[in-house]
Amino acid sequence: MYDFTGRAEEARVKQILAEARNIAVIGLSDDPWRPSFGIARYLQQEGYRIFPVNPEITEVLGERAYPELAAVPEPIDIVNIFRRSSAVSGHVDEVIAKGAKLIWMQLGVRDAAAAERAHAAGIAVVMNRCIAVEHRRMLSASR
Repeated sequence: MYDFTGRAEEARVKQILAEARNIAVIGLSDDPWRPSFGIARYLQQEGYRIFPVNPEITEVLGERAYPELAAVPEPIDIVNIFRRSSAVSGHVDEVIAKGAKLIWMQLGVRDAAAAERAHAAGIAVVMNRCIAVEHRRMLSASR
């Protein structure tokens, strides 16, 4: 689990952020006032391709939305989760099956047991942090 105290783990997350191209955003809303929308837009502006995962919408930020992670036709580097903590476990199983390198649970989202399963599968995990804030902090000078 990534808690920003270990330099090796932070270096791994920074490297994944720097090398990633495709980010699936589970729970991305098409409401421009929702945090998920603003953060996904920021990630697009930083050069990432966003794959919205939300069965309630068909498109957001110019990208087709998918009902579940398994339906995304491209390889995914990072999965950013904007769901309640109670929904994370099932999504982590999807991420493991998809083979992403990093699971990022947004502010307020935590599931230690699911994070341990992902970690055991070789997937880095960040919990309870904002990907946009940490992206700026880690990569602002390098992008």
